[in-house]
Amino acid sequence: MKLTNLLSVAFFAFIGGNLRYLIGQALGLVGTLSVNLGGCFLLAFLTYYLFDRRHVPSWLTTGLGTGLIGAFTTFSTFSLELGKLLLAHAWGAASAYFVFSSVGGLTSVWLGYLLAQRLRGVNR
Repeated sequence: MKLTNLLSVAFFAFIGGNLRYLIGQALGLVGTLSVNLGGCFLLAFLTYYLFDRRHVPSWLTTGLGTGLIGAFTTFSTFSLELGKLLLAHAWGAASAYFVFSSVGGLTSVWLGYLLAQRLRGVNR
């Protein structure tokens, strides 16, 4: 394990975690959905556009992927919020939240991938 990678993860996780906290405080459940979908898009875009390039240092890819986006997105909060909706017998809201999160996440990954491919085609 490289010290530069560890420090990069810590630095970017500080930023990602604080952004998630602020958005969650401002928007609640919609905030969790927003950060998770945005994180799916961003991680796919960075993976297929930036991280595929050999000139990007490993400390940066590790810091952005694991640190920033890993701390920004949250599967545990999504699961807890979904559990709360189910325990409250809010079946419609729970179903919608699950579907929007799951299908929206996959759609966001796909859109991030498509944007990366389009930009890579332009930059080749």
